[in-house]
Amino acid sequence: MLFLIILILTFASGYFLPWWVVAIAAFLSALVIGKTSRQAFWSGFLAVFIVWIVLALFKSIPNDHILATKIAHLFNLPGWGYILVITGIIGGLVAGFAALSGVLLKKAFEKH
Repeated sequence: MLFLIILILTFASGYFLPWWVVAIAAFLSALVIGKTSRQAFWSGFLAVFIVWIVLALFKSIPNDHILATKIAHLFNLPGWGYILVITGIIGGLVAGFAALSGVLLKKAFEKH
């Protein structure tokens, strides 16, 4: 459930809001419905990883990957696909750690 909420919020905000909104969405989602640290991190990571790659493909396919190819050559990578994977990993780490922070904050204030 957490995965789907983060995925939907990230996809909805991907066109209109700055990139760092994924951290807020993952943090608040995990704060409200997160259960375990592992589940929160991987839900945030995978949701944003998938969404950012899909959004990058939406932007890159219409121009035949020209910009992605040039950026790949700038970083001495063999192809434009590596740029997409690196983009997904960076976004995934941001959201994963934000979701982890949210669930850990929730656990810190729970009464035992």
